[in-house]
Amino acid sequence: MSQDIFAESAGDRQLLAVSPSERDHRQGSLDARVVLVEYGDYQCPQSGELYALIQAIQVQLNRNLNEKNYLCFVFRHFPQPQLNPQSQKAAAAAEAAGAQGQFWQMSEILWEHHQDLGDGYLVEYAANLGLNVTQFLRDIAGEVYGDRIRQDIESGRRSGVTRTPALFINSIRYQNALEFGPLLNAVIESGGLV
Repeated sequence: MSQDIFAESAGDRQLLAVSPSERDHRQGSLDARVVLVEYGDYQCPQSGELYALIQAIQVQLNRNLNEKNYLCFVFRHFPQPQLNPQSQKAAAAAEAAGAQGQFWQMSEILWEHHQDLGDGYLVEYAANLGLNVTQFLRDIAGEVYGDRIRQDIESGRRSGVTRTPALFINSIRYQNALEFGPLLNAVIESGGLV
């Protein structure tokens, strides 16, 4: 297999404009062999499907590799309120939950219930996670995380992202099928195991 897994031709390659850093929400170490960056929207079902696919790939790699620092997954917000009216508030809800140590747990709930992201549902999800709901609501209403979300959006735009989901593997835009086999192969190849 060759680097064609990323774009139809080398001239079509899009590169990640802002490297992953400590400010990002991530699973794994930033010095891993393979760093995946997803730009996603909680109201976009395909963003949730990509997250689930990446989780399955992490399980597969952990089962088959003895290497502990192989894969890092980074999630960046790219809400599209013109298409998904609750997406901006959902991103703020994930950030507010993250401030209480529950970013990934809230993210999974938001993707699972991507059609139910109104205020009442967000409060229910926060309560189910055991969050301080008063603080959670204060953070969302005060747009405490607006700048962070805007920074994610801007980094996506600078990287050529126009819709979700968008995935980068080791800073190169992956533009092939978002299916288990092809994506697993791309991750393995990017890590130099082929």
